[in-house]
Amino acid sequence: MRLPAAERRTQLIETAVAVFAANGYHATSMNDVAEAAGVTKPVLYQHFSSKRDLFVEILTEIGDSLRTEIAKATADATGPRPQIENGFRAYFAFVGQRTDAFSVLFGSGARRDPEFAGFARQVEDSIAEAIAALIVVEGEPVAHREVLAHGIVGMTEAASRYWLAHDRTPDVDQLAEELAQLVWAGMRGLRTPG
Repeated sequence: MRLPAAERRTQLIETAVAVFAANGYHATSMNDVAEAAGVTKPVLYQHFSSKRDLFVEILTEIGDSLRTEIAKATADATGPRPQIENGFRAYFAFVGQRTDAFSVLFGSGARRDPEFAGFARQVEDSIAEAIAALIVVEGEPVAHREVLAHGIVGMTEAASRYWLAHDRTPDVDQLAEELAQLVWAGMRGLRTPG
């Protein structure tokens, strides 16, 4: 079936995400992606000049999507506590709905490759930056807030991995609520040195 170019490109990206999630970057060939998408290699190369270009586009799209979902969810919140819970909910919903995308962005294949590890770090850094802005403790230096925010990002990623491996229980709403409570209680426990 002949698809318009934009639809074909979207279909190729979605297929490639699933193939890269299953096999990793290095073990996946353009032929694997083309075969899974039901197209010839020349069709795939009409859209992407190389496997690297395809993978970079995928990493960029996934990172942008995750950041956008979190930003939308937190923008409507009425204060820091609801922002935290909404942010967690958006993150875990993304992980639950786009498990392959989460695996590609934060999976060990991309993490171990210096060329691609920066994409995951950029996503983590931007999420941590948004979280750091919510850590308002009188006298807490900005650098400390950034470290704490990265700790929250790491906790969220680790919780996501465990959650996916254990039947996705509790559900997204409960998981978001409980982790938000943990983070909120922890932040409330911060005291100015003195």
